[in-house]
Amino acid sequence: MPSPGKFCVSCARRIALAWLLTFVLASSACKHKPPVDTTEQDRVAMWLSDVPELKSLNVSNAEIGELSKAHGAGVSDPTCIALIKLARSRQIPFAEGQPIADLVSAGSSDQTVLELARLNQLGLWAGQAMVLRLAGFSDQVILAVARRRSQGLPVLSGEKLGDLKNSGASEATILDFIEKGIGEEQANAYIKQREYAAGGHGFVYQGHHRKKS
Repeated sequence: MPSPGKFCVSCARRIALAWLLTFVLASSACKHKPPVDTTEQDRVAMWLSDVPELKSLNVSNAEIGELSKAHGAGVSDPTCIALIKLARSRQIPFAEGQPIADLVSAGSSDQTVLELARLNQLGLWAGQAMVLRLAGFSDQVILAVARRRSQGLPVLSGEKLGDLKNSGASEATILDFIEKGIGEEQANAYIKQREYAAGGHGFVYQGHHRKKS
């Protein structure tokens, strides 16, 4: 059996090691995690506090997230309020923040976005509207197509509108085609005529390609 002196030294060493291990573990557990970036949440909270009318409309957290996407892309406060009111009138939650942000980023105006929302054309078609805008079509053309779609009337596809634009047709002509409900066959005939007039004699239009006749 070890002497009292040796026993105390041994015990002291074990206690010291135990404390050291406890300190190391505690230090590891207490290491600060990287601070959470709340910049975006703070910005949204500040924005909402500046637009009290949104609070009176009982905007949900999900709707705030959608509105933030639209507002972040440049949609004005009055337009955001109008979009929420429109959703309330239809008794549906506002959920079109991303397509609106995409359209505004592509160059569409607040007025166009709001009109598309009123026409109920911000669903799947919003992506096609953005493509038309990026292809150089004006908001006027986009709204003309949207109005016919909202009424269930035939309208040229985005691809055919692109073909018309590439043939050199003016926007006034393209708008006339849309508003009169000109079909694909007539549009193809017009494109063929323009190609002929531009020096394409001896070529027959076939979709995106031309084949020597």
